[in-house]
Amino acid sequence: MNQIIKHKIILNPTAGKGAAKQNQPKIEDLCRQNGLDYKLTETERPWHAAELTIQAVEEGFDVVVAVGGDGTSNEVLNGLMLAKEKLGKTAALGILCAGRGNDFAYGVGVPADLKDGCEALAAGRRITMDVGKVTGGLYPGGRYFGNGIGVGFDTIVGFEAAKFKRLSGLPVYLIAALKTLFLYFKAPHLRLDFNGSSVTEKLIQISIMNGRRMGGLFMMAPEARPDDGLFDLCFVNEISQLRMIGMIVKYIKGTQADDPAVFTGRAPGVKIEALEGGLAVHADGETIAEEGSSLQVECLKQQIEVISAYGGEKASS
Repeated sequence: MNQIIKHKIILNPTAGKGAAKQNQPKIEDLCRQNGLDYKLTETERPWHAAELTIQAVEEGFDVVVAVGGDGTSNEVLNGLMLAKEKLGKTAALGILCAGRGNDFAYGVGVPADLKDGCEALAAGRRITMDVGKVTGGLYPGGRYFGNGIGVGFDTIVGFEAAKFKRLSGLPVYLIAALKTLFLYFKAPHLRLDFNGSSVTEKLIQISIMNGRRMGGLFMMAPEARPDDGLFDLCFVNEISQLRMIGMIVKYIKGTQADDPAVFTGRAPGVKIEALEGGLAVHADGETIAEEGSSLQVECLKQQIEVISAYGGEKASS
C-alpha cells in the first residue's frame, strides 16, 4: 500500500507582479482535481520561503512546492539544502511556474503551464539534480543555486530590468540590454581557475550554468544537463558594443558557441578573481555581488530530487 505524499506548497504572492496570488484559487482547484494532499502557505518577506521549507522538512512533508519565479524556487532549494545540513534529511522539490522567467523550472523539465505542472506533481516522477554553491560577495558563507550564475553583462542587464515597475517580459530585457551597452559596457580583467588551469582575460560576460536558460529567453547553455556533476561554461571576451548586439541575438538562438570571441566548456567548479574592475554577480536572478573581488563556485552532484515531467519512475515513498 502506497504512502500518501504530503505536499507543502509555498506561494510567493508578489511573484510575477502578483500573478502567483491571482492564480492561487486556480492552483488550489487543480491540486484538488489531481488528488494532492497539500497545505499552502504564503511568504511574507524575503527568505521566508527558505525558512518555511526547513520547517516543512521538520514536519515531515515529502515534497515542498515553490509557487513563483526563479527567486522563489531558489529560496526553497536553499531551504532544502540547509535542512539537509542541519537535520540530516530533506524533501523533494516541486515547482509551479508563476513568475516572469521561470528559467530554473525550464532547466529541470517542469511545465510552464499550471495545469500541466499540477499533473506533473500528481505523477510524482523525479530526477536527482545537481546543486551549485557560490561563495563570495554578499554570501561569504555560501549560497546555493539551481539554474546558474551570471557574471558581468547579463547581471547588470538584470539590475536594470528590475527597475521597470510596469513593463515585463522581453521588452524590458531588450531595453535594459541596450541601456547596459551604452552606460556600463566595460569588461573587467579577470583570472579564472577551472579544470586545473588558469585563464587571465578581459571578459564581458561569464555564465556558469546548471540549467540551460536565463532571462526567460537567453540560451546560455543549450546543451546543459542538471544531473551530470558539471557546470556548462560560457565566457565572452571583450568585444565592441556592435558585436555585443549580435551576441545577444546569438544567445537567444543558443548559437553563441560558434563565435570566435566565445569559450565554452564544462567543469565541476570555477574560481574567479577580479584583477581590475569588479564582479557583478547573480545566482538564479538573486544578487550575489555588485562590485565583488572574488568568487568560488562548485557543483555538488545529485543533491536534491525534483519533480520533473521527464523524470524516471514514479516515486513510491
